[in-house]
Amino acid sequence: MRILGIESSCDETGVALVETTGSAMPRLLSHALFSQIEMHQAYGGVVPELASRDHIRRVLPLTRQVLAEAGATLAEIDVLAYTRGPGLAGALLVGSGVACALAAALGKPVLGVHHLEGHLLSPFLSADPPEFPFIALLVSGGHTQLMRVDGVGRYELLGETIDDAAGEAFDKSAKLMGLPYPGGPGLSRLAEQGNPAAYKLPRPLMHSGDLDFSFAGLKTAVLTQSQKIGPAARTEGAPERADLAASTQAAIVEVLVKKSTTALKAFGMKRLVVAGGVGANRELRAQLNAACAKAQVRVHYPELHLCTDNGAMIAMAAAMRLQAGVQTAQALYSFDVKPRWPLQELSPVRVPCVSPV
Repeated sequence: MRILGIESSCDETGVALVETTGSAMPRLLSHALFSQIEMHQAYGGVVPELASRDHIRRVLPLTRQVLAEAGATLAEIDVLAYTRGPGLAGALLVGSGVACALAAALGKPVLGVHHLEGHLLSPFLSADPPEFPFIALLVSGGHTQLMRVDGVGRYELLGETIDDAAGEAFDKSAKLMGLPYPGGPGLSRLAEQGNPAAYKLPRPLMHSGDLDFSFAGLKTAVLTQSQKIGPAARTEGAPERADLAASTQAAIVEVLVKKSTTALKAFGMKRLVVAGGVGANRELRAQLNAACAKAQVRVHYPELHLCTDNGAMIAMAAAMRLQAGVQTAQALYSFDVKPRWPLQELSPVRVPCVSPV
């Protein structure tokens, strides 16, 4: 079975082709991605209308590219999968509309996929895929969540951010330092030149006794500290700016590592999966690797080029849902999108959290 996946939830257009054979792990045949970062930089953030219009321009050329690289034709596609949500409504409608139109023309079934489930299952595309069950840390631009995962479609939310997500904290703090959009990667690069202990920044909810997150207060503390530093906090080459970046990153990473290891211990899990764009952060990976090695826990990440939004994770999630029998693809071509869609709604039954934090 060959599944074409289309991702268009925000500012990246992704298309991929995945093949399944029996119960074997689905195999990625080809994928292509176009990022709109350069277009949105002039505005300091994503402009939804511009994002939607660019998805329209990119999705079909990317589809042709993916099929050509895989040596496949449209007629050889068995299922068309698309991101149904969450995300920007207009952007989601582009991918959904194209997928359903193609499926209708080909007489093939379609399947709507949850964007976060795509991230959650993306490590299964790596050379070292995880095994169920595991604890998952989902860290992207708009989401920070800890999940207990017992199988495909069996997810239990353990904790989530009550305000800004980790990715937002990176981006908003970077903006305070005068770094261009998207600020998170730039802040991480700048942090390599600084002292992470230079400024004492808060670690919100780190000792709260639960698995929830909060990063809005950290962003405010970064603003206060940058005002104390003065112009040097935004001056290229200033050591104070690099120190502030390093201190900010250290605070975010410490909270993420602490909450993740707490969840692993509370539920007796020996596997951690890290997914989402922030999962590409080198300092986060280094700290998690060290903490998990100490606790004799295996940690899994998606390949670096698959950390951000992409079509491969959507095709992979669709393939795994079909293999597990938790969803069927149908030749129904009317569609809707779900800009707000809690991941735990995918669980057919509530997975019991038997070990409190």
